[in-house]
Amino acid sequence: MTWWPVGASLFASNIGSGHFVGLAGTGAASGIAVGGFEWNALFIVLLLGWLFVPVYLTAGVVTMPQYLKKRFGGTRISLYLSVISLFLYIFTKISVDMFSGAVFIQQALGWNIYVAVIALLSITALYTVTGGLAALMYTDTVQTFVIIAGAFVLTGFSFAKVGGYAALLASYGSALPSATRSLDPQHYNISPLCYTPRQDAFSLLRDPAEGDLPWPGVLFGIAIVGGWYWCTDQVIVQRCLAARSLTHVKAGCIMCGYFKLLPMFLMVFPGMISRVLYPDEVGCVVPEVCREVCGTEVGCSNIAYPKLVVSVMPDGLRGLMLAVMLAALMSSLASIFNSSSTLFTMDIWTRLRPQATESELMVVGRVWVLCIVAISICWIPVVQAAQSGQLFDYIQSVTSYLAPPIASVFFLAVFVKRVNEAGAFWGLMGGLGMGLCRMLPEFWFGTGSCLFPSSCPHLVCGFHYLYFAILLFLCTSALVLMVSFCSEPLGDQHLHRLVFSLRFSKEEREDLDWKEAERGRKACEQREERKRAETDSNTATERRARSRICRLIGWLCGVDSSSPTLESTDQEVPEAPEKLPDISEDPVWRHAVDANAIVMMAVAIFLWGYYA
Repeated sequence: MTWWPVGASLFASNIGSGHFVGLAGTGAASGIAVGGFEWNALFIVLLLGWLFVPVYLTAGVVTMPQYLKKRFGGTRISLYLSVISLFLYIFTKISVDMFSGAVFIQQALGWNIYVAVIALLSITALYTVTGGLAALMYTDTVQTFVIIAGAFVLTGFSFAKVGGYAALLASYGSALPSATRSLDPQHYNISPLCYTPRQDAFSLLRDPAEGDLPWPGVLFGIAIVGGWYWCTDQVIVQRCLAARSLTHVKAGCIMCGYFKLLPMFLMVFPGMISRVLYPDEVGCVVPEVCREVCGTEVGCSNIAYPKLVVSVMPDGLRGLMLAVMLAALMSSLASIFNSSSTLFTMDIWTRLRPQATESELMVVGRVWVLCIVAISICWIPVVQAAQSGQLFDYIQSVTSYLAPPIASVFFLAVFVKRVNEAGAFWGLMGGLGMGLCRMLPEFWFGTGSCLFPSSCPHLVCGFHYLYFAILLFLCTSALVLMVSFCSEPLGDQHLHRLVFSLRFSKEEREDLDWKEAERGRKACEQREERKRAETDSNTATERRARSRICRLIGWLCGVDSSSPTLESTDQEVPEAPEKLPDISEDPVWRHAVDANAIVMMAVAIFLWGYYA
């Protein structure tokens, strides 16, 4: 791929309906500071293109667990990555996507949120079973451009209706819900802080102690979480590995960085406008009113963007915007279902049952999708109420408890030769334990809201999640280095082209994962033999005798005898050929992308400074 599909695909993979609902909702509730999550990415994507991807390319890998297998050997680290990825899929992707899509349907059609979820899932299941994943990447890219075009139109209409940027500055601070003027003081004791917009709403960097998004956390905590997402997540890195050359990778990262300037203006500011235009619904604070508006008592800021779409957009454009966002949502859900099914069957189930046939793997994959859908639906009330009803803060808080250890291990694996498998594994285990000690009490007691404070002990939950991400990253790094230095180091013969300092090495590498690869090949051959034996044993007479119901179940599970072949999965892609990957660049184009990177950083620093 050339640079522009890489950049467009990186952005398309990142932006979804959860961004529109979450960014606009947090913008409506507290102002522009949430845009720091997006603008931090302008620097992180440069780390991806300039530091991490060169190592992944020279390592000759196609998946992130595969890189860690080559770098450290063994199987327990890659197994842990698969399990933690499934948790993150359920708690930060599937449940969030279902909830955000249901919010759109709820605002457009007035349906109950669970009826909307079931409708979404039914259509997505049909879409997945009938083979709708074939052109997923192209559809997502096209839909993203249509969504951006629609978002530009909506932003224009919104600013026109509110009276322009200056009017937004003047009126946001006074966007109070009318219900607060007639509160019964004996029934409610609501502090004005619960419904009055923040004084620092238009500041990107806020007080380190009192701010809802303190500036040290915004600068450093978001960078750690963003480093995990942009530099180690399979979906993102895979787009870069598909590029024609390293120069195209860098140019695609720059294009994606420029695209990441847009969410502040296309999502956060429209969310704030929505609060100004509809303070009674978006800014509601009385529990009974909030329950009528959006179905939850802690606040309705999540409806800010859907409310604008159904209220401000003209009829035709409104229908187009809703249709495209729901289509993108269903594509995203179908992709996540496929990825999580592959992760579970290929990385976990085959370890439990190495002798599993392909028919068994297909059935197990479908059953696993049903399980995670059920768990995700049960989790939706938590998503609704977490972080005072602000969806984006919920996503980032869960990620801050689970992702920093993974970011630490990848960072040290790429840049520190002395790190070994024991250090990486025990660092991940220690980081997981520390993260769960914070996450589980928060979910048990609830995050609470301004009106209903959480009973979670302040010592545990009073520490901001972005500060916790920084602490977790540092503690994990210290544990990884300590265990590594107390155990045997890896020789350079195992590290050629697997670490940044040896990326240009031409010496032969002794891979640590060759035994595991050999076992995997043998297991695959055994499954193929069993599959052929099964096919031979099913005579034409037996196939005709099967009932229609059995054929239907077989079709749904992907094991119908009329379709004996199985599509290859990400984990079954063969490793890169033995020849050394070429990461050399044409000097002219290398200087061109370097200059563009400096220009993009200058633009980012100016915007950070302007809104700080």
